[in-house]
Amino acid sequence: MEPWTAPPTVHGFKGGDLLGIAERIDELVDLGVTALYLNPIFTAASNHRYNTSDLMTVDPLLGGESAFRELLDVAHGNGIRVVLDGVLNHAGRGFWPFQHVIEAGGQSPYRDWFYLDDDVLQGRRGVQHQDYLCPESGPRGYRSWWDVPALPKLRIEHHPVREYLLTAVEHWTRFGIDGWRLDVPEDIEDPTFWPEFRQRVRAINPEAYLLGEIWHEAPDWLTGDRFDALMNYPLTMAILGFVGGHRIARDVIVGQSNYRDGLVDLDAAAFSEQLTRNMTLNGPEVTAVQFNLLGSHDSPRARSVLGEELDLVRLATTLQLALPGTPSIYYGDEIGMSGGTDPDCRRSYPAHLEDVDAAGLAHRDFVRSMIRARRTEAALRLGTVRVAGTNGRAIAIERRSGDRRALILVNAGDEPVGLDLGDGAADGLRNLGEVSTGSVAVEDGGSRAQMGARSAALLVE
Repeated sequence: MEPWTAPPTVHGFKGGDLLGIAERIDELVDLGVTALYLNPIFTAASNHRYNTSDLMTVDPLLGGESAFRELLDVAHGNGIRVVLDGVLNHAGRGFWPFQHVIEAGGQSPYRDWFYLDDDVLQGRRGVQHQDYLCPESGPRGYRSWWDVPALPKLRIEHHPVREYLLTAVEHWTRFGIDGWRLDVPEDIEDPTFWPEFRQRVRAINPEAYLLGEIWHEAPDWLTGDRFDALMNYPLTMAILGFVGGHRIARDVIVGQSNYRDGLVDLDAAAFSEQLTRNMTLNGPEVTAVQFNLLGSHDSPRARSVLGEELDLVRLATTLQLALPGTPSIYYGDEIGMSGGTDPDCRRSYPAHLEDVDAAGLAHRDFVRSMIRARRTEAALRLGTVRVAGTNGRAIAIERRSGDRRALILVNAGDEPVGLDLGDGAADGLRNLGEVSTGSVAVEDGGSRAQMGARSAALLVE
């Protein structure tokens, strides 16, 4: 165990548990949260738990099944749904069938649960114990995810493996969870698995939210036979590239390959192109539930990516929460937490909200107001998206839902700018002052906006 406030490490544990979330549920309700997505909670020999030992048990370090039952009941009692992380492509070395293979080698009845080398299958050698994380540590005798020794890959096409996984998924769905986030789904090579997964989950809970961890555009995964949504990292990087521009902290993102290769400086016109593509790539029913995020356990914190400048995080948050989709706030981003690449992005949340500094609390108030605006104004939650104008690093985005409309105005530049909106585009709209950032004024009968540096505003009916 490490001190709660010490920097996170690869192997250390902090001692937090599921009851801690239940005890602080009022803070989430106050913020406006309506769903929780939890990283893996099943028994595993690591702090991240992506190397599962037993999919049928909640890790005792997190409080076990009774703690999860209490959290689920408390969350549901407060109108909050719970989505679990499903790691089905690979297991951990502590997984009981793999332990059997370690002991019995090619003679194990579980030999076909994994991809074992011929030498192991023929009894000429056993499975080797190499360094926990190092792919260069020599032959192991089995196939593993990304050659990480701690993560032996499962043979999904082998019926007993498939049934074990799907039975576990059915168990927790019946237990009362509201959806699944599926880890590295593209790496499961059996094309029949995910359609069956969907059928069996939806047979128990027809409203279960099924989310795939795919970092790139993949509309073929969202045609109704597999997932409802993907983690919308293309939108993440578009927003951060537009808001951050030349201020993106390259030294922070260099350790995350997707960010290093895909996060580029975008002016408003380039951002407009990427936004329009993202909003039209899938059907509107899919776009409406895409998982829109500014950061996650796999990426540097938005604040650190944006050079530790909290006013830029507000601009990014404005865009995230005013666009179609399911906006997801990575814990602590609502108070402006910093963090580099994994594991630094997994710092502990303050033990008490009173421990947060004034700037963090002010940012939390802003996020809460943005969530309230989204839930109150239909045009910020539903309907169409159209870029109404761009100029330099400033953009105007029109939202329409039936006869309701809204304008999202963002100037990510360091200089004031004028932005043409179109004849009377803002006429009859009012500025939601509680979520305004910087100086924004509408002139010329609602046809033009004058925007200060690093400013944003939401105009609604």
